[in-house]
Amino acid sequence: MSDAVSSSIPYRRFGNRTILPGFHLSLGYTLIYVSLLVLIPMAFLVAKVFTEPFAATWAKITSDRAIASYMLSFGASGIAALINGVFGFIIAWVLVRYEFPGRRFADAVVDLPFALPTAVAGISLAVLYGKNGTFGEWVHWAVGPEAWRAGWATANSNIGVTIALTFIGLPFVVRTLQPVLEDLSTDIEEAAACLGATRWQTFWRIIVPAILPAWLTGMTLAFGRAVGEFGSVIFIASGVIGRGEITPLVIYTTLEEGLYSQAAALGAVMLVFSFLILVVVSLLQAWNGRVTGSASV
Repeated sequence: MSDAVSSSIPYRRFGNRTILPGFHLSLGYTLIYVSLLVLIPMAFLVAKVFTEPFAATWAKITSDRAIASYMLSFGASGIAALINGVFGFIIAWVLVRYEFPGRRFADAVVDLPFALPTAVAGISLAVLYGKNGTFGEWVHWAVGPEAWRAGWATANSNIGVTIALTFIGLPFVVRTLQPVLEDLSTDIEEAAACLGATRWQTFWRIIVPAILPAWLTGMTLAFGRAVGEFGSVIFIASGVIGRGEITPLVIYTTLEEGLYSQAAALGAVMLVFSFLILVVVSLLQAWNGRVTGSASV
């Protein structure tokens, strides 16, 4: 079968009908599905915020406890995204450019944070990095009990939160970079070497500009995923009010207290930041498309 014939199969018409339902019916299904799962719940969340006076809502989302949770959630997520940006690139580079025994297994392990329940991941990290854990016991011995109590710990501390967020965000960077690295021809690197470029010059002037949009996209996705993480963090965070709480944990405890409007207000703040992250990701993907298109030309 020729390429022209095979490429026309998905669009073959049967009289006045197409293989898939028409535009209006498909659009209707799409709008109903998206509305039921996304738009209507989000609309009710925002509507719940306005059931309380604005002053009370503002006091809740700007309280010391809320601001401390914002700082921990976004700060730890940013650090985790930067860590994943460095090591995620190295992992993606190794998986794409080298052949070695167990390569397919290593590639599958990268997706483990996707498949593993977050509660299981949190328990595993808490057991490993806790005071009596394999790594936590060593850290406790290295820094001393006083430093441990002061917060220089792996579990039950902000460092533990960063570890958990790094764990769940790694696949986003690796999976975003892999297709770009696979499309990046090694001939360009060899040409640069023939022209006298050093390895660092080739890396910074050829490889980085080609992968930068995808790199930033993966880091942004990892950041957005980490900001909303809850299951794995609650097992390894200290949970100290005003110091060791992430924002999803504050929302959960507020709901447990029956303060639904205040919890909705905090949820609306996270919704706004999530929307901004999606906008940034969309812009980065558009940039990545332009860079890929220009490179292919």
